[in-house]
Amino acid sequence: MKMNRRTFLKTTAAAAGTFAVPVIVPSSVFGKTAPGNRVNLGFIGVGNQGTNLLKGTAYNKQAQIVAVCDCFESRRQAAIEAVTKIYTENEHPAKASIQAYADVQELLARADIDGVFIATPDHWHVPIAIQAVQAGKDVYVEKPLGVSLDYAFKLRKLVGQKEAVLQYGTQQRSDGYFRFACELVRNGYIGKIKKMDVWCDSVGDHKYTKTIPPQQPVPAGFDYDRWLGPAPVKPYCDARVSNLGAYHIYDYALGFIAGWGAHPLDIAQWGNNTDDTAPIRYEGTGVIPTGGLFDTISSWDMNCTYADGVTMHFMDTRTATPVVSEYYPKMRDHGTTFHGTEGWVTVRRGAIDFSSETLRKVKLKDSEIHLYNSPDHYANFVDCVKSRKKPISPIEAAVQSDLISHLSNAAIRLKQPIEWDPKNEKLVKDEEIILAVLNRTARKPWGL
Repeated sequence: MKMNRRTFLKTTAAAAGTFAVPVIVPSSVFGKTAPGNRVNLGFIGVGNQGTNLLKGTAYNKQAQIVAVCDCFESRRQAAIEAVTKIYTENEHPAKASIQAYADVQELLARADIDGVFIATPDHWHVPIAIQAVQAGKDVYVEKPLGVSLDYAFKLRKLVGQKEAVLQYGTQQRSDGYFRFACELVRNGYIGKIKKMDVWCDSVGDHKYTKTIPPQQPVPAGFDYDRWLGPAPVKPYCDARVSNLGAYHIYDYALGFIAGWGAHPLDIAQWGNNTDDTAPIRYEGTGVIPTGGLFDTISSWDMNCTYADGVTMHFMDTRTATPVVSEYYPKMRDHGTTFHGTEGWVTVRRGAIDFSSETLRKVKLKDSEIHLYNSPDHYANFVDCVKSRKKPISPIEAAVQSDLISHLSNAAIRLKQPIEWDPKNEKLVKDEEIILAVLNRTARKPWGL
């Protein structure tokens, strides 16, 4: 049997009877260049969020960044410079020797890379994640999972088959406020949960929801065909490949109903103890811009119902403001509120508030439910690559929360309620028109 890092760790851990303690392995066992107590990483997609991931990981002395990949040559070079600067200024023990790639296949072919961070446009998230797991890599993949629900299911199956580590980029789970809010709910401190309010920002009335900029020449140093990949070919303009374009053009994304919604939806699922399931009914309305470049849902008002009767009111911020402000005057542009029979708790980035200040003073007993405690989302991934433990945001939870965005998007676009069978993971009415919204056909030769 060929010995690799994963095989060695599984064998050693099994012999020790536990997976709790990371195993430090000399690199000579695997023929790798980095010392065995550091994880070799590649970063795929190094635009704004990709650069955040890159810089956030570069300070981790348990990891070594060895490769970056992007369709923009300028971004590749900027990423190398950023890591080199951090390594040099902080006396990082890793060698600042980083290779740049335009073709992700070349990066994935490297046997010395243990894991990859994926922060491409949404439509590339799952195809590259699947290719990475097939290549024997562990994966940190940004949210949302992408534009095709069937691809998400395929990724989950493959991760299980390969025993890969996959961390989903819902980093709010690695924040103490969100964990505490969910622990209060899970331990019954607000009574029996009845409903949840979930909201996030949207594209709103951006100028490109009404207009289409003129075609422009593709700039030098940019591989536009590769950037499009499985998406249809469309005339190039700078706005199309900008951050907002990648988020709000339906060829590449579902919009913020998924891209931003993934965060508060994930917390709702965590607190509601429904990481392994999803609501059974989706009904609501939304606005889909016409005549502009940006054509994802710009506002939405969805009501989702779980099998046990718990309801979720999922909204964009503008729609949510009058709803949330009735009980929470400090309303912000995103958040998750849990309403129970004995009170409520609401949480967002940087703040947590309660129906009663006595909830703020709660100290959990040892016998109560304590949720996974991860103070650093990126570091948790690196730690799990080494230990083979499941990360705080695993693929199973990712698929279920992403499913809520997909079914909400479909219900709005088709202007009809949708019923879902979470046990068998299929539509109650398996109508082809719904499946056509949930899944996409990839452009050849970029499909799986």
